[in-house]
Amino acid sequence: FFNKEGDFNNLTAAAFHKKTHLLVTGFASGVFHLHELPDFNLIHSLSISDQRIASISINCTGDWIAFGCSGLGQLLVWEWQSESYVLKQQGHFNSMVSLAYSPDGQYIVTGGEDGKVKVWNTSTSFCFVTFTEHNSGVTAVTFTSTGFVVLSASLDGTVRAFDLHRYRNFRTFTSPRPSQFSCLAVDSSGEIVAAGSQDSFEIFIWSMQSGRLLDVLAGHEGPISSLSFNPMKCVLASASWDKTVKLWDMLDSWRTKETLIMNSDVLVVAFRPDGKELAVAALNGQITFWDHENAVQTGSIEGRHDLQMGRKELDKITAKQAAKGKSFTTLCYSADGQSILAGGLSKFVCIYNVKEQILMKKFEISCNYSLDAMEVSCVSKKMKDFFFFEYLDRRKMTEFGSMALIDEGGGGDMSYRHFKPEIRVTCVRFCPTGRSWAATTTEGLLLYSLDSGLIFDPFELDIDVTPSNIHKTLSQKEYTVAIVMAFKLNEKKLIQEVIEAVPSSEVDVVCSSLPDLYVEKLLEFLASAFETSCHLEFYLTWAHKLLMLHGQKLKTR
Repeated sequence: FFNKEGDFNNLTAAAFHKKTHLLVTGFASGVFHLHELPDFNLIHSLSISDQRIASISINCTGDWIAFGCSGLGQLLVWEWQSESYVLKQQGHFNSMVSLAYSPDGQYIVTGGEDGKVKVWNTSTSFCFVTFTEHNSGVTAVTFTSTGFVVLSASLDGTVRAFDLHRYRNFRTFTSPRPSQFSCLAVDSSGEIVAAGSQDSFEIFIWSMQSGRLLDVLAGHEGPISSLSFNPMKCVLASASWDKTVKLWDMLDSWRTKETLIMNSDVLVVAFRPDGKELAVAALNGQITFWDHENAVQTGSIEGRHDLQMGRKELDKITAKQAAKGKSFTTLCYSADGQSILAGGLSKFVCIYNVKEQILMKKFEISCNYSLDAMEVSCVSKKMKDFFFFEYLDRRKMTEFGSMALIDEGGGGDMSYRHFKPEIRVTCVRFCPTGRSWAATTTEGLLLYSLDSGLIFDPFELDIDVTPSNIHKTLSQKEYTVAIVMAFKLNEKKLIQEVIEAVPSSEVDVVCSSLPDLYVEKLLEFLASAFETSCHLEFYLTWAHKLLMLHGQKLKTR
């Protein structure tokens, strides 16, 4: 049907809505058509992207159509009758490289290899502004202490400052000679901006107020890999591939205050929130902790084995041997400074206790077996620890070895090679509230939280409604007042506790004295409690009494 003219554009997705007889078709060019069946009347045609439409879905009423374009990470919801967008979202279409939380933990800024800087709302998970001023990949992003300015460093030789009030790029910092900036830091006042170069081995210092270059710090003999300002003092720590960490004193004309010598190339450096400790991750897989005031090492964590994954398809060595080349590329202290979060070229993100120097938890970013080196098999559980060995796919084994290693490319033509995508974690950051953390990975931006369902949504709240006052009212056997207060706070656990504290003999009295407004709220709560609670008879009694007493009023409404 679509190929009448013979210029058929590949059909990539289709969806049909039975009730409205609506057929939606998506094509490789990013165009979609709306037809009414069975007559095939064209209702609408529109180009929404320059990439192929990968999937289409229609909602139950047939009003809204959702389109997914995997090439650009686009999600669009289109209302076809009014011809308007209900929702437009687009992620980074290359991997994300860096992230930072705003000081209040409500927003996250991410930078990607596509040169875009995006700001996301942590509660809705939606991106609400995208800055596209950079001409090359973004390497680092950060918020200032006010939370209204976002800074980004890029390989295009600029550091840009964006205003979150007016959504504009109000400052652009550059170096005298073009440099590729690999890392970025801003001091606690938000006045001093520092960026490290990966080609000239220098650190550039600018004033946020004037945009002027204040100083160029030279002394490293390798690319600058990471920068971090001490939150409490005017000290900048810089890490480099020359196996050193240098501490620069801002108040002493940026002189080198201390140089810490490492055993391996330094990849990342981070100050503890109180500024008294410095964590350093190096290429040898070690995280070392330093008392930077006295230049003394206080501890170290051997993290290599915690990053161990399976054996890659094209590896000629075992995974255990390959793990010796693993290292952490991103570090972040928790808000209380007691633990440290670390990630790297692996599917694992590790949380360590700094004082005890032990692994507290390992988070697995993905268990997608189509990615390389994901297949790990467990052999023995005899000891407390698991022993892991890498699982080689037996289907690919031949008498000559693994099929993956046998070059099938025509006469060694490099263009014939196929790659299995690998998983990696590029940046991890703890939320300033200490309740969640985020990671930019090849799987996208991931948020992990202790409060999976905690949304503080109070109702008619006043100053006396607190959990302790609710418990006090409950102990005085003022059950109706306690229930009303619990619904005002709107905390599910607390509502459950109050309701289950009411003796079954009092249920009738409480139901009759409950204000109408709270009858509906209580019925909604009971409906959800039936799904999970083991106190079935007790909750049925509540429902029965409420409906008997208030059923007529509810019916009329």
